[in-house]
Amino acid sequence: MTTTLGTASAAPGELATGRLEVGETRDGSPAGLPVAVVNGATPGKTLYVQAVSDGDELNGVGVLQRVLPRLDPAELSGTILVVGIVNYHAFQVAEHRNPIDDTKMNRAYPGNETGTSSERIAHATFEAATRADLILDLHQGSTSRMIDEVRVRCGRRHRLHDECLELAKVFGCGYVLDQKGPDGQLARTAPDEGIPTVDPELGGCVGWDETSIEKGVAGVFNVLRYYGFLDGDVSRDPQTRAKGFEQYGAPNGGLVRFHKDLGDAVRAGETLFEVTTTFGEPKAEVTADGDGILWRTRRLPQVATGEYVCSVGTDIDSY
Repeated sequence: MTTTLGTASAAPGELATGRLEVGETRDGSPAGLPVAVVNGATPGKTLYVQAVSDGDELNGVGVLQRVLPRLDPAELSGTILVVGIVNYHAFQVAEHRNPIDDTKMNRAYPGNETGTSSERIAHATFEAATRADLILDLHQGSTSRMIDEVRVRCGRRHRLHDECLELAKVFGCGYVLDQKGPDGQLARTAPDEGIPTVDPELGGCVGWDETSIEKGVAGVFNVLRYYGFLDGDVSRDPQTRAKGFEQYGAPNGGLVRFHKDLGDAVRAGETLFEVTTTFGEPKAEVTADGDGILWRTRRLPQVATGEYVCSVGTDIDSY
């Protein structure tokens, strides 16, 4: 059966690309998201993948740029629906939020067909996503520094939690954040429709990072093999899960010097970072409140009093 997404239409054994119209730009030109349909030669599940929900998070589109050319529909069972750039307006100006309505796109789901720019895009992509059996929403830690992880956002009491956690473990970045997400996230909203969904956060960088992109490519192929889209074995490496976050700010203004690196184990009372003057004179030292893993840090060293510095993943276990 032919499968269509926007203007992309593929018969069994075909791959097609096109655009999904989501309104107009300020000069009245159509605004269309780049989409692809990979229709396998034999029937099977449907996977939905999207990237660039936040306009400066580019590692996801780097993943798609490498995955799509390697897919042969003749060898595929089932269908893959892809939206390559969700936050169209933010991507054009390399900003995080949609500049048309100053909205973070991944807070707008399930969207509104007649709402704001972001709500209309969320509605159109949510309609596509909820045609699937599984959803991957590819992100990164914006421009801050962060480990590669997969986020389970439905909450541990959700009826689909175990399925979402399994999908995260199969993707296999090495780290899983299992914490209920804010309202409006796709990875929190889609499980309410009965669809296992995760949010791979592929590092954090300015532009894109090849190491994180390759982890994302491997993760997508792990999912395709594990869930029967492609033949082949999946290597299931141990995953480290955090069920909470502790954030740390600067007690003084100055320059930050970290005593731990991303992914390092942290013990209660150990120094996370210090703040110094321009000339290296100590001003403050910040220690960990509890055990965990250094998960995320700011990129720039200069801070004002109270400004965000880093996050520690807490309540750690392994699978």
